[in-house]
Amino acid sequence: MHIQRIPLSGELTPEGHILTQRVYYEDTDFSGVVYHARYLHFLERGRTDFLRCLGIGQAALASGEQGESLVFVVHRMEIDFKSSAKMDDVLSIRTVTEKAAGAKLILNQEIRSDGTLLIAARVIVAVINTAGRPRRLPDAIISQLAGTIAS
Repeated sequence: MHIQRIPLSGELTPEGHILTQRVYYEDTDFSGVVYHARYLHFLERGRTDFLRCLGIGQAALASGEQGESLVFVVHRMEIDFKSSAKMDDVLSIRTVTEKAAGAKLILNQEIRSDGTLLIAARVIVAVINTAGRPRRLPDAIISQLAGTIAS
């Protein structure tokens, strides 16, 4: 028996951050395919683990370790649904940085199964303080993201 080990938070590769997730029964609708809103969960996990692999802890950011307490919020999301995943499919969620500047982070994400593109998304994430006011990305975070910007 071959045992394949997959890092829990995915891995940073030259093609971007890659997170592997399996489709479970709870992710599907009555027809046995992934319910459209569940893709948002997979995309969120991809973004969160991308940041985690870069050493950007959202809990630490919210606690004020960078100075002011800051949080990331999705400002805008564009999603193209290309094909459907089914129960037990193994998904590959890829996340790459398009831009990190000012108070926004723009990420491009894809979800694939066996190489087939299922979902393509462009996500604009805003940085806000606890009062809900936009704030600039801390310089340390911009530096951490700099090496991940897609060319």
